[in-house]
Amino acid sequence: MNTRTIRQTSVTLPDLDDADLDEVDSLEGEHGRLRDFRYSNASLRELPLSGTQLMDGRVSALTTQRARLDDLSLHSVEFSDCDLSGLRWVDSKLSRVTFTDCRLLGAIWENVTFDDVLFERCKLDYAAFARLRSVGSVIFTDCSLREARFGGSDLSGAAFDECDLHLTEFDGGVYHACDLRGNDLSGLRGVSALRKVIIDRSQLQDLAEAFAAELEITVG
Repeated sequence: MNTRTIRQTSVTLPDLDDADLDEVDSLEGEHGRLRDFRYSNASLRELPLSGTQLMDGRVSALTTQRARLDDLSLHSVEFSDCDLSGLRWVDSKLSRVTFTDCRLLGAIWENVTFDDVLFERCKLDYAAFARLRSVGSVIFTDCSLREARFGGSDLSGAAFDECDLHLTEFDGGVYHACDLRGNDLSGLRGVSALRKVIIDRSQLQDLAEAFAAELEITVG
């Protein structure tokens, strides 16, 4: 079983065999279920998807101007080279799901549960995560999260590594043992919400700068 590990955090990856996957022209599936699939090279104006279960599949090179996803259950699914900027994803659970080289600018994630989820080399600038809950490992690595916002989320045990966190905001929530090592933290907002996170000693100066900026402190 393949895993992706950042320091002490490991995500179990989808276990897929291309020989077992069938090309499909829609993600709707039959009777709300789609399994052992490959969906690729689609350019859609809209992608409305609700009440669907996706299992053991790859989604690649999907571009959509407007995606509205709700009440979805995903297990062992890979997204790669997709442009889902502006999507709204609500009331869903993602288990063993990876996003690689995807554009998710301004994406809204609301009341979504993550269980072994990996974001790698993704653009998540201006994204909003509201009431996100991690029940398994979550990793953001080499991602851009400029001006993204985490509100009322539980990211206990998650890991951020080599991410752009300029003006990334943490507004309430639970971040116990969330690993922020390997990132520049000087541009964070909502530093007071980051109770019990893990950082390197060298990052204390970063947090001090972020805290001073948050309180509009002038250093004379």
